[in-house]
Amino acid sequence: MNKIIALNISSKKGTLKKTVDNVDIDMNGIVGDAHAGTKNRQISLLSFESINNFTKRTKTGINNGDFAENIIVSGIDFGAVSLGDIFKINRVELKVTQIGKECHGHECRIYQEVGDCIMPKEGLFTTVLSPGKIKVNDQVEYLDHHES
Repeated sequence: MNKIIALNISSKKGTLKKTVDNVDIDMNGIVGDAHAGTKNRQISLLSFESINNFTKRTKTGINNGDFAENIIVSGIDFGAVSLGDIFKINRVELKVTQIGKECHGHECRIYQEVGDCIMPKEGLFTTVLSPGKIKVNDQVEYLDHHES
């Protein structure tokens, strides 16, 4: 089953995200998160499976939010996701606007420790199409925009 494994927020950019049980999402992103309001990167997502593969490969202890991701999702192949695809969680709809991002190498604790990071290749960034409230264990529906 596709579901939310963790939700992570930080009130200030450049600080570690803390894990929370639920979040409110408005048209700017996650209420209370420092990245809310940015044009095409309001909310970030990472695959639970990708994080697990990374920790096994690098033998690194990773906590939720260490990659600065807002939502960790299990059960969806992020490698198959394309720009324009939609993630639907309850009433919330998130549209994929960017895949990957430039690594902050010298500022990234994980990159400093192991010389690698998954966010530049596997992180998904979205904008909000429909606001609402989401919580850990909510089911996530993935809609490929090519299958409409």
